[in-house]
Amino acid sequence: MGKLDGKVALVTGSGRGIGQAIAMKLASEGARLVVNDLDADPAHETVETLKKQGADAVACVGSVTAPDFAERFIKTAVDNYGGIDIVVNNAGYTWDDVLQKMTDEQWHAIIDCHLGAPFRILRAAYPVIKAKAQAEAAEGREVFRKVVNISSVSALNGNPGQMNYSTAKAGVIGMTRTLSREWGRLKVNVNAVAFGLIHTRMTTADAKAGATIKIEGRDIRVGVNPEIIKAHAQVTPLGRGGTPEEAAGSVYLFCSPESNYITGQTIAVAGGPQ
Repeated sequence: MGKLDGKVALVTGSGRGIGQAIAMKLASEGARLVVNDLDADPAHETVETLKKQGADAVACVGSVTAPDFAERFIKTAVDNYGGIDIVVNNAGYTWDDVLQKMTDEQWHAIIDCHLGAPFRILRAAYPVIKAKAQAEAAEGREVFRKVVNISSVSALNGNPGQMNYSTAKAGVIGMTRTLSREWGRLKVNVNAVAFGLIHTRMTTADAKAGATIKIEGRDIRVGVNPEIIKAHAQVTPLGRGGTPEEAAGSVYLFCSPESNYITGQTIAVAGGPQ
């Protein structure tokens, strides 16, 4: 018996990296998954991996910033599983530059991905969650649902070259606090995790080598300067960056029944205090 047996969990950006680790962790505790990725192959590969491990999962492929995505994402959960219990807004990327070099396109793309997309997904989820919560209340049952938004220590401390990303992730914290007040009456816990340096394809690539990934037709630089990673390890109390599995564990904490009386909170998952 898992602590999330029968729960329906939607995780954006779960075809790879941290999102995939989150999906795997929630599935290991019995959740049924709606997996999303920008690209079809990673999404379907993750679904197949989950199924091989005995989990129930379906894919909803596409960009979280597409105009029709939020409704399609929610509909996938309702059509396949009849409801929604957990929403993890994880999808994202960085497109860095210092303020004077940052374009409007860079600004709006990152704000929309990290802040606009979660807003639209949660708005689309509201009618489903409200109907379920009202029916459960009428039956005298108390059922908690979970929203976990992904923020960053860049929102807490700022980070040079990340005006767009830091601003979007700070907005996620405001969204989390506000929604916790609006949805508390529906028995929805709304919390956020602010990740520090987590070793994924976005960070382990060598920035000096000019590594890029393609996102919606754009070649986006990725990676962290190896000297920065070394310096980070020296000043971080735990002495290293985190793994996707450790990042997923923090999200799971906010999805578990033990978090039923915790809402509106942001915790830093960064190997030390921020």
